[in-house]
Amino acid sequence: MAGQGSGGNVLAALCSFFIPGLGQLLQGRLLIAIIQFVLAGIL
Repeated sequence: MAGQGSGGNVLAALCSFFIPGLGQLLQGRLLIAIIQFVLAGIL
């Protein structure tokens, strides 16, 4: 799977730092984003 480039990866990493799963959502990985968000809420 091809990435969005280093700029997209950095943005996704920053978003995930503040809201778990948001970086995955930005990269189009909806299922993983939901799982990370729910697990972060549980923990």
